[in-house]
Amino acid sequence: MKLSIIDYGAGNIKSIQFAFQRLGIKAQLTNSPEELINSDKIIFPGVGEASSAMQKLQSTGLDQLIPNLKQPVLGICLGMQLMCHKTTEGNTNALGIFDVDVIKFSNSDLKVPQVGWNAIHSLKGDLFNGISEGEFMYLVHSYYVPKYVEAIALSNYGNDYTVALQHQNFYGVQFHPEKSGRAGEQLLENFIKLKV
Repeated sequence: MKLSIIDYGAGNIKSIQFAFQRLGIKAQLTNSPEELINSDKIIFPGVGEASSAMQKLQSTGLDQLIPNLKQPVLGICLGMQLMCHKTTEGNTNALGIFDVDVIKFSNSDLKVPQVGWNAIHSLKGDLFNGISEGEFMYLVHSYYVPKYVEAIALSNYGNDYTVALQHQNFYGVQFHPEKSGRAGEQLLENFIKLKV
């Protein structure tokens, strides 16, 4: 099985690569369209600011490639947000895979960014096989996806919001599975086992 992590200069991709290594799975780092098209599974990571990350995707043509991929693709953190229609961070048009906008936490009682462990619930689908309702995952973010019809997991920070999405072969998680202990490893294992 060929697993690729998209390397576009936005994110701590080594930690994701090491997480798969711990599972005995080799993941290559690449921004080559040919390598990505010929991969069995793809991780789309992201840490940082949305508009500069989108510019990096556009400069390499990956903004055109990613929405047309046919194999399972997992967006993580900013990667998930960039799979949405638009984000208010930098008023950025994103990839449009998920027809929902990303907005900033605005409740003045909340500390922003949200940093740390938070429980996830309303889990749906094979990505969450073996993961319990109320399991804790590690999150670091100031922007979020509201509750949405294609949500496959929710969390609560002031109000319920989406922490995982699925549309056809595309999956996204707001939390960092590579930093979320055994439950995060289980999710990565589940992603590897997905069939399209």
